Amino acid sequence: MTRYGMILGLKPEEEQRYRKYHADVWPGVLEMIHKCNIRNYSIFLKDHTLFGYFKYIGDDYAADMAKMAADKTTQEWWAIMEPMQSPLPTRKEGEWWSSMEEVFHVD
Repeated sequence: MTRYGMILGLKPEEEQRYRKYHADVWPGVLEMIHKCNIRNYSIFLKDHTLFGYFKYIGDDYAADMAKMAADKTTQEWWAIMEPMQSPLPTRKEGEWWSSMEEVFHVD
């Protein structure tokens, strides 16, 4: 199991709309998250900054993320979400959500 933390901006004028969608996430999106071995997924919001956290229980993260990206329902969801979001200028090539380094953990 690997823990992932990611960060992404949220356009201030889109906060209520973003909250509304996430209060009622499409079942197909949730199903694909599960099929791609993601567990304990949370998104937090502070000052127009989204912090995503999840546990990955699979053994091929790249393949699972490619499977998710190829899913039609997920693509439709992302097409709605992406205009609301504002990626960090310091993100790595190819990233939307910026990956974060875990520097501390305790169970």
